[in-house]
Amino acid sequence: MRETDPGTERKCLEILRILRDSRDPMGAKHLSERMAEQGFVLSDRAVQYYLHHLDELGFTRKIGNRGRVLTNLGIAESESALVGDRIGFVISRLERLAFRSTLDPATCTGDVAYNLSYVRNEDLDAVRTAFDEVISANIGFFGTYAETTNDPRVPKGHTGFMTVCSITMDGIFQHNGIPVRMAYGGCLNHKQRIPLGFNHLIGYKGTTIDPLQLFLYAEMASIGNLIRTGDGVALANVRNIPTTAMGKADEIMESLRQNGFHLPVAAGEGVMNVPKDPYQSSIVIYSAMNLIGRAYESGIRMKTEIGAGTIPISRILSE
Repeated sequence: MRETDPGTERKCLEILRILRDSRDPMGAKHLSERMAEQGFVLSDRAVQYYLHHLDELGFTRKIGNRGRVLTNLGIAESESALVGDRIGFVISRLERLAFRSTLDPATCTGDVAYNLSYVRNEDLDAVRTAFDEVISANIGFFGTYAETTNDPRVPKGHTGFMTVCSITMDGIFQHNGIPVRMAYGGCLNHKQRIPLGFNHLIGYKGTTIDPLQLFLYAEMASIGNLIRTGDGVALANVRNIPTTAMGKADEIMESLRQNGFHLPVAAGEGVMNVPKDPYQSSIVIYSAMNLIGRAYESGIRMKTEIGAGTIPISRILSE
């Protein structure tokens, strides 16, 4: 694609992918909803901008008021560029955010990575209820969240929700000299509130889609059932660290628990049914996406950008 801005190119490629997989023409509103499912939070107006750009490149064309379809040139472009462009993009973006996270686990000060979601104002109370249920059940990553209407990515008539992303943990480990690798996202099965093991795992290194968003929109979690009955499936991440670093990691996690973090679900060699790596221990942590997942199960369709950036944790605590 003849484009110099990597961010714009990535969004355009995602639009091409969605249009390629659609049998019918698609308008900006529907495209915006589908983009959000893949972690791109864009307004309808922003999608219109990218569509005009793709029209000019000859990759899309408008079919009356029904929306856009791919041209033959657009089909060829999508087939040649999409997969190679997005393989490894998810983990690369998260790793950059991890490095920018500067949270001090002892004082609970510094910057954290966060996810940004937004919802129509009429759904605010329902979202708050869903989020609070997850936090009360201790199956989120952090014990609170923040609301915002000041972020330019949040449309008028909507409210944004900022939740601490678990990639923050990787940044803390890195800055404390512990090598860490985000390994898997998965569906963690529970019986009588006891986590038993993963039903499904997807490795971050080779995926083109964030695994937890994929599980969420495929309705493979049952967070509400877990909260109500103790039996259900929650979303969790697995990261690996050297086994020799587990002692220091335990100290860090203890400090984090004292400051409102819910972790770990399990830690050590061969925990749950996570694939073993020589000389590596796994740390299983509930994802902040459980909050979004509970709202989704309640029928609320929120647009969410995982790893939207980094902010001082004080903004999460005070807003």
